[in-house]
Amino acid sequence: MKFLLASFLLLEIVWSFQFPFTLPDVFSARSHQHTHYSKLDPKDRPIDLLQYKDDVVIRVSYANSPSLKEFLAKKDVQFKKWEKNNIQQTIDIQIKEEELVELIEKFPSLDYHTIIEDLPQRIYETFPLHGQQIVTQDEDFHTQSELFFREYRDLTTIDSWLNLLQSTYPDVVKLEEIGESFEHRKLNVVHFSAPNDDVEHNDKKTIVITGGVHAREWISVSSTLYLIYQLIKLYSTWPNSKILTQLDFLFIPVTNPDGYEYTWTTDRLWRKNRQETPIPKCFGIDIDHSYDYHWTKSSDWACGEEYSGEFPFEAFESRLWDAYLNNTNKDHSIYGYIDLHSYSQEILYPYAYSCNQQPRDEENLIELAWGIAKSIRMKSGTNYNVLPACIDKDSDLLPDLGSGSGLDYMYHNRAFWAYQFKLRDTGGHGFLLPAKYIEPVGDEIVSAILYFCKFILSDDR
Repeated sequence: MKFLLASFLLLEIVWSFQFPFTLPDVFSARSHQHTHYSKLDPKDRPIDLLQYKDDVVIRVSYANSPSLKEFLAKKDVQFKKWEKNNIQQTIDIQIKEEELVELIEKFPSLDYHTIIEDLPQRIYETFPLHGQQIVTQDEDFHTQSELFFREYRDLTTIDSWLNLLQSTYPDVVKLEEIGESFEHRKLNVVHFSAPNDDVEHNDKKTIVITGGVHAREWISVSSTLYLIYQLIKLYSTWPNSKILTQLDFLFIPVTNPDGYEYTWTTDRLWRKNRQETPIPKCFGIDIDHSYDYHWTKSSDWACGEEYSGEFPFEAFESRLWDAYLNNTNKDHSIYGYIDLHSYSQEILYPYAYSCNQQPRDEENLIELAWGIAKSIRMKSGTNYNVLPACIDKDSDLLPDLGSGSGLDYMYHNRAFWAYQFKLRDTGGHGFLLPAKYIEPVGDEIVSAILYFCKFILSDDR
């Protein structure tokens, strides 16, 4: 099969076709010297950290306890679910210490271990040490970018950096405001397109990369921004690269601006957007359950983290994105869609809504996914598993968990190749991955996208 042969050949040649620059190695001794949050004056804390004071994060195994699995699947349990591994049959939950005692009393043989003990301190350590606003229009773009990726950045700083990027490289970068969120924040698309006199603009293959769908997954935002930066460095050094001249890139670094801002000002672990729901004081729709492909009203209530809304495309962000594709980008051929999330180090392919529905070219989807995983492993030694999104979502057990996803919608309606990447780590830090990993994870994603782009540009595509 020529597709399979091509992917195997690309696995061998991709590393002989490297970027003409060296990506920075930041596995160095740079560390964040945060004092303990309890020693700070409350006004000096970035958010109210005491709201997490008695919380821990534990990993629970339900492999030998069907009754425990049934209990953990209930929507009315008080603790928050972080991540679930349906192959290893474990679930990571955020739970108050007294509730953990009650859980042990209910299930005396509970098999668990603590992942995060001092949750408020871990949260505090994800915020920048020395303020957030580091971007000005008067300084060199590359000099500022070296500082930019040393910490996670708030929405204002991200917007300033993107504006500086556009003003520095107006020939290749265009910021497109596609609408406003519920709280009237701009939803921006970064359109990266290198000039090529030999190829009509509409004939270019488009790659779409999104981050920040779930607000607390900061590493997905920083990885999207880091990829944009590395493409700029590639353009500065090698403007005639086939990847740049024959492909268009659309990035949404912060797909959920309201939720992302809320994680910086109020609740670091917020997941959904921030629009109103039918229940007063319950805010937010899970954007990744809002798309109109096998959308199902979730069994979760409006205050729950997986609430899908009352109808498809009710979430402002998914509706704006669909309108943008329909109205302004309908002539582009979208060959690739990659949605960045965290955590668990997985590459997921369609479908999320059901394991009974076989995607077109499933074998080729799997082969490409394993090639991407190998490119990451060869770059950093980090292992990413490949599996269908329906298994990750456990959608055969609870169908609404896999419904209305951006992955399924884009694959079915828009994109030839579509994946969701769940970035580092596998649970040691979870959503609170330290900032020192921003560049290493970014480098992994650069390698993955480089492989992906070369694959779809090969002669067989």
